[in-house]
Amino acid sequence: MMSPLATAATSPGPHRSDDDAGGHGAGGHGGGRAGRHRPPGHRRRELACGRLPGARRAIGRATRLGSSPELWKRGPVLAALAVLLGPFMLLHAKIPNRIGNLGSLLETFLPWFGLFVPVLLVVALWRRSASAVVALLLPVTVWLNLFGGLLSEKSHPGSDHTVVSHNVGADNPDPVGTARDLTASGADLLALEELTPQARGTYEKELAKAYPYHTVLGTVGLWSRLPLSDTEPVDTGMDYGPLAVYVAHLGSARVNPREGFSTAQRDRGAQALGKAVAAEQNERVVLLGDLNGTMDDRAFAGLTSQMRSAQDAAGDGFGFSWPAKFPVARIDQVLVRGVEPESSWALSATGSDHLPVAAEISW
Repeated sequence: MMSPLATAATSPGPHRSDDDAGGHGAGGHGGGRAGRHRPPGHRRRELACGRLPGARRAIGRATRLGSSPELWKRGPVLAALAVLLGPFMLLHAKIPNRIGNLGSLLETFLPWFGLFVPVLLVVALWRRSASAVVALLLPVTVWLNLFGGLLSEKSHPGSDHTVVSHNVGADNPDPVGTARDLTASGADLLALEELTPQARGTYEKELAKAYPYHTVLGTVGLWSRLPLSDTEPVDTGMDYGPLAVYVAHLGSARVNPREGFSTAQRDRGAQALGKAVAAEQNERVVLLGDLNGTMDDRAFAGLTSQMRSAQDAAGDGFGFSWPAKFPVARIDQVLVRGVEPESSWALSATGSDHLPVAAEISW
């Protein structure tokens, strides 16, 4: 930006005499009429000022506008909303659940509260409220502190196993296609939730060749390329030792006018899972399933205090999995303990209303 200004300031303008400009010098008509005296360099400075770049003039104007007291007085309500948005996101765990599980509901969609920042910014610029623009720095900082790490690439090359979890959907119209899509993922361990008695045989038939070992309990099932020692630990057939694998489908979370965000069944299941993982003797544990909640939700504190989310540790982005047509939340999880997540991602849509989620892990 300095180069054009320096050129304009140091380059001489076109030479014009006073006669060319229409004025008369001291001896112009010999009548003793004194010419107008111009200080040296006056014309040069005038031309230099005339050549100031538009960007420089815009900066100067913005500076003058920013120093206007009127702009700092405008939009006090906008500034207050911007200031409150930051603590709201930062202190989300303090929002009580006593009324309709409001805290858990807000935590489920917590990343989306960042969308209020550009909305408030547009309104602040329209209102020319300097105080509101500056106040928005607080929620921006808080959001980046909470979720900025998810925006960077954290995957690592190389892994020992790939695991996939998928709520296949009780109303899935194409279980055959879903089974083929999951086989194509190349997963070593495949956890399926929401299996119906009608579709179970289809999945067993379509997955049998790629996954010769499987077990089904109720509406959840685990398929493996490696031998299963029982319904929880997996004998990997390698020298790393056993891997305990849990497959879970927790109760649904519903929003209704009477109860608000209804999560009682889900929360009980989350507590039971936390106790089971705590009692697990195997050092290496993987939990796969549709937990019907995000890991920001306080209801899963018993799990998140013991296990890591593969998506948080090694994923690229938020990894939203539900609903499949326009995902807004990651309620399908891959949680690990004692193993290292190398990468995590969501697979393409199948016939289900959930996206499959996958992760690569290593010892």
